Amino acid sequence: MRKFSYLFLFVLLSFGLNAQSVMTPELLWELGRVSPAGLSEDGQQVVYAVTSYSVDQNNKSTQYYSIPITGGEPKEISDPYELIENPNYSRDGKYKLSHRPVKVANVYGSDYYPDLEESEAQIYDDLMYRHWDTWADGSYNHVIMTNLETGEETDIMANKLFHCPTMPFGGEEDYIWNPRSHQVLYVTKTKVGSAYAKSTNTDIFVYDLNSQTTINLTKGMMGYDNSPAYSPKGVLAWLSMKRDGYESDKNDIVVLYRGGKFNLTENWDGTVNSFFWGEKGKYIYFVAPVGGTQQLFVVDFPGKSKKQPTVRQITNGQFDVVNIAGQSGDVMVVGRRDMNHSTELFTVNLKDGKMKQLTHVNDEAYASIAMSKVDKRMVKTTDGKDMVTWVIYPPNFDPTKKYPTLLYCQGGPQGALSQFYSVRWNFQLMAANGYIVVAPNRRGMPGHGVEWNEQISKDYGGQNMQDYLSAIDDVAKEPYVDTDRLGAVGASYGGYSVFYLAGIHEGRFKSFIAHDGIFNWRSMYGTTEEMFFVNWDLGGPYWEKDNEAAQRTYDEFNPINFVEKWDTPIMIVQGGKDYRVPIGQGLEAFQAAQLKGIKSRLLYLPNENHWVLTAQNGIVWQREFFRWLSETL
Repeated sequence: MRKFSYLFLFVLLSFGLNAQSVMTPELLWELGRVSPAGLSEDGQQVVYAVTSYSVDQNNKSTQYYSIPITGGEPKEISDPYELIENPNYSRDGKYKLSHRPVKVANVYGSDYYPDLEESEAQIYDDLMYRHWDTWADGSYNHVIMTNLETGEETDIMANKLFHCPTMPFGGEEDYIWNPRSHQVLYVTKTKVGSAYAKSTNTDIFVYDLNSQTTINLTKGMMGYDNSPAYSPKGVLAWLSMKRDGYESDKNDIVVLYRGGKFNLTENWDGTVNSFFWGEKGKYIYFVAPVGGTQQLFVVDFPGKSKKQPTVRQITNGQFDVVNIAGQSGDVMVVGRRDMNHSTELFTVNLKDGKMKQLTHVNDEAYASIAMSKVDKRMVKTTDGKDMVTWVIYPPNFDPTKKYPTLLYCQGGPQGALSQFYSVRWNFQLMAANGYIVVAPNRRGMPGHGVEWNEQISKDYGGQNMQDYLSAIDDVAKEPYVDTDRLGAVGASYGGYSVFYLAGIHEGRFKSFIAHDGIFNWRSMYGTTEEMFFVNWDLGGPYWEKDNEAAQRTYDEFNPINFVEKWDTPIMIVQGGKDYRVPIGQGLEAFQAAQLKGIKSRLLYLPNENHWVLTAQNGIVWQREFFRWLSETL
């Protein structure tokens, strides 16, 4: 009888596992997107936001909640600032900071000729006439200080052709109060036109309320300087890069102390994503990529002592720590994700690094689907290095079967390929559709030392392309990989990688998908907006014939020069408002494939930029992605 019971239980459990559903595009867009807002002043409540997308209505909404830091039931709240301090208000309660576009320059025909009100003309005398997904209209983001007693407003950047928040991704974190409420610190780039397009040099400025004067706090510091934050004891820290024009330079934590600037992470072989001052101002906690993940670290602030700062890793595991919500004693609250789960909030014991899940926004959704197995595989590269490669397997993976396999090419190019969870490039969804995914941490990715990260610049079609091929060739040796059904997919630099691989893959791949990829470096240089990117990574403009580094890119590493070798089906996705990798790149590639008689498809998204941000377009993207693969693999 007992033997029968065990057999019945085994059959029941097996049926339950096989009956589980898998991730779908629709379910992916239904997941709540969790982001922390902060901790209550007593440190007992965690406030967070959940953003939900409606596919039917093609929009999104955000709701705020609080939950005890020890865990429990979340409570819906209407205003997060009921529990947490509003950083936009001065501590003396007299002023509030905000920002808005202010018209300070003429652009339109009607600006120059008021009698021609219906003119659609736009007139430009310099570069940065468009940025990311927006044409310049003569307006600049300015910080506005409002007197809460009188309602009087002061534009502390009056008449300046500068942006704060910085474009295109800056937010309210770009301006802060000092602890005494008599100064405002703000981040901006004090360059215009061509100089703006060629520089990454943002600075931190200090506006004094009493004297109404402004000084440059980071004068002479030539790279990105941003994310200013004060310690509980009034010490200022910020993130800083050294080199102008290099957007992926090593990001360090710099503090201003007793009139001097001190780099706390200068001797640490890594780059910082974000940081948070500890409660007593003795430590700074930060998030950084390491070994194909993102983890929580800490560096001590020596203060007036001459002790060398020490960096220590606190968390460790096959997941990403993505942000820091706040600290309460020995407990830190952070966001955490992995390739099977979107971000939820966790507590971290700062003494031993142990983590405990705090929010459970998407638990119910995940409980009904089968998960993917994710392996961290070390692949030997052609130059003898060990490369972290993530391999994601379909749910209920059977090693006795053969599976079609996708090489995932990461964008950036210097973006971490960690345990991320994307709504578009979602490995869980790809695996759920029956594909093995191979995601190598090729050259040019942070988390493996500064040298590994920097190697890709001016070598776009070199070692990192060999890294891609090393990864797919290594995994393809496994008996469960169907070597007749290999594909390569990617966006941005990953899209460029797909275009380039299409000309050099020597028959490995049977299908390609490239989203917003660079196809022709000459036309890319002539139409992209932030010139510092192409100047640094390519080596300079195409007309500098004596510039060996640049000419190597335009000749050896230019996908358009290898189109005669294209012979594989390719799908091309292009956003109409992508001004970083403009529309001509996708259209040139599609036209070439069509005229060569290669099976090809163009998915054009006229109102999307470098990403896909609306729900219904996102669903179409996923359905077309898998429709193409079903036709070609």
